[in-house]
Amino acid sequence: MFNLIKRKLSTLSADFQYYVARWKHSRNLPALEGRDHNILKALKKDGVYVTTLADLGFNSSSELLKAAYQQLSQMENPNNDHLDEKLPQIYTVTGLPEFYAWGMEKRLLNLIENYIGLPIAFHGVHLRKDFPSKHQFGTLLWHGDSEDRRIIKIFIYLNDVEEKTGPFEYIPRSLTSLFSWNYIRLFYKLWKSGYRGIDDEEVKTVIPKSAWKSCPGPAGTVLIVDAKNTLHHGTVRTEERLTLFFCYTANPPEKPELCTQYWDDTYPRAELRQQVENSR
Repeated sequence: MFNLIKRKLSTLSADFQYYVARWKHSRNLPALEGRDHNILKALKKDGVYVTTLADLGFNSSSELLKAAYQQLSQMENPNNDHLDEKLPQIYTVTGLPEFYAWGMEKRLLNLIENYIGLPIAFHGVHLRKDFPSKHQFGTLLWHGDSEDRRIIKIFIYLNDVEEKTGPFEYIPRSLTSLFSWNYIRLFYKLWKSGYRGIDDEEVKTVIPKSAWKSCPGPAGTVLIVDAKNTLHHGTVRTEERLTLFFCYTANPPEKPELCTQYWDDTYPRAELRQQVENSR
C-alpha cells in the first residue's frame, strides 16, 4: 500500500511539473503561418487533421516519395501467407536524408510544438506494409499510444487507401473529452485489456459506429494525429496498405524507452542495408 501511494504521489508531482512547464513555454511558442492555425484548431478539437502532401506544399515531398517507393521496391517477401495473424513489415528509415528532411520541415515542427506545448523531439520514421487480415488484432484493435502525454504521429499513405485497404479510423476527441462518461467507459475497457486494445463490438457499446471517422484517401494523403489522446486503429483489410509513420513527442518524453524503436535495431534499418549494398 505504501509503495502504491508513493507511486501515485510521484505521478501527481510529475503531472504538475508537466503542466507548469507547458504554461511557462506558452510564451515561447513559435509563430504559425495563417493556414496552419486551422490544423492546430482541428487537432485541439478532434485530435486528427487530414490533408495531402500537395496541400502541405513542402519542397521535400517529391524526394520523400521517390525514396519511399525505392525502399518499398527493396522490401523482402516476408513469406507470411500461412499465418492467420500477419504482423506488419516495418523498416526504420530515419537515417536516410529524404525522410529526415521531410520530418524536420520548419513549418511542421512549429505546428507540432504549438500543439504539444513544449520543446519537441522528432524520433524518426517507419516505412510500413500492413497485410490482409480476417479479424482484429494488434494495431487493428482500438488503442491509444503511450510514448508521452501528447504524441503527434503523421501517417502518409503510399498507395490508394479505401475500405478494402484498411483505412485509419478514429473517434473524435470531442466525443471523449477528459473525465466524460464516454472517456471513463472507453479507457476502463482499455485498462481491462491490459492496454492491448479493444475490438469494434466493445467500442460500439459506448460510441455508435455512425460517429466513428474513417480516413480513406489516395496515395499522398497525410494524417496528423494525436495518437495518445485520440482512440484509433487500422481497420480489417483484404489488400495491403503502405504507409510512412513519423513520430514526435515533447523533449524529453514521459516514456523515452518507448521511442527508441524509431532509430535502434528493433526493426531493419534501411541505411544499414544500403551501406551493405553499396560496399559490394
